[in-house]
Amino acid sequence: MSYDVLRVIWWLLLGILLVGFAVTDGFDLGAAALLRATGKTDVERRVVINTIGPVWEGNQVWLILGGGAIFAAWPQLYAISFSGFYLAMFAILVCLILRPVAFKFRSKRESTTWRNTWDWVLCLCGWGPSLVFGVAMGNVLLGVPFRLADDMRIYYDGSFFALFTPFTLLCGLVSLCMLLMHGATWLVFKTEGAVQARAARWGMLAAVLTAVLYAGAGVWLTQLSGYVLTEAMSTTGPSNPLLKSAALGQGAWLANYAQQPLLWIVPGLGVLMPLVAALGLKLRREWLGLLASGLGIAGIVLSVGVSMFPFILPSSVDPLFSLMVWDASSSHLTLFIMLVCALIFMPIILAYTSWVYRIMRGKVSPDEIAQGKGHAY
Repeated sequence: MSYDVLRVIWWLLLGILLVGFAVTDGFDLGAAALLRATGKTDVERRVVINTIGPVWEGNQVWLILGGGAIFAAWPQLYAISFSGFYLAMFAILVCLILRPVAFKFRSKRESTTWRNTWDWVLCLCGWGPSLVFGVAMGNVLLGVPFRLADDMRIYYDGSFFALFTPFTLLCGLVSLCMLLMHGATWLVFKTEGAVQARAARWGMLAAVLTAVLYAGAGVWLTQLSGYVLTEAMSTTGPSNPLLKSAALGQGAWLANYAQQPLLWIVPGLGVLMPLVAALGLKLRREWLGLLASGLGIAGIVLSVGVSMFPFILPSSVDPLFSLMVWDASSSHLTLFIMLVCALIFMPIILAYTSWVYRIMRGKVSPDEIAQGKGHAY
């Protein structure tokens, strides 16, 4: 298999892994963020927690796989993003560490203060990563302030608070609303009664906001400068970003859509599917709401990659330093070995994940929680 084909395959696999994480771990982040809004009593909050408690650990496999894929397939991308966004990554990791602690400790004591404290921890650990993930994507679209020396040493010239600009905060709100929508559709799918009714109301609001904010971010993006190649480059050449010629171009992030109009389907899903999810929630079509929510998230996440291709991490210091699919990957041999491993282990992961969800199928009811029937949280 040729080097350029392997590079594109791993670009596609990275997108699939990010979508997998957003769709699976996204609903438990969203459900946790809605914990206090959908559960008004201790039993109702335990209902919410028990819809996500048995599966959240398995969902985070997609995050680990995504991080591993970036590390092995795109080492420069890993080095720049994980060092440049260090404080943001640290904030996310704190939330992801506190979340399992809250799951395990929350119901260990009968104290109302104790349980309320952990409930707030779960809420904040749902809101924080949901917002920061979107802010990170906004910064990628704007360009990240890094540069490369002649020896390929990486220098990051940005700061933590510089990550939060009006456009990136809008992207953060898109991310937050879409995960709140997804968490609400999951709760409607897995609960009944008052919790389900409240989740449906919050979900419809979040779904409409997702569509509106995402469309607004797209319009804003058309007014921003994107990145373009000014000269043709080899797709099988060495992984050296300094060998290309690139520049800023007004509306350049729309160039791929102009060349391939079918690509408009991707952002179209990001606008249309949240509205379908809202309709599903209103009509109590549980499968429709959950499926449409997942497709909407896929459209929103994939539209970033589709807009930027072949760029994967632009540099706002100098377009020359930007990382691309063609000049920032690992070696041909590394990508091939990783592809073989992915073809072996991805079906296994999908199989056991499907099996777990089948075992855990069915709704969580307040009566079962109150009677302590098989629910650990």
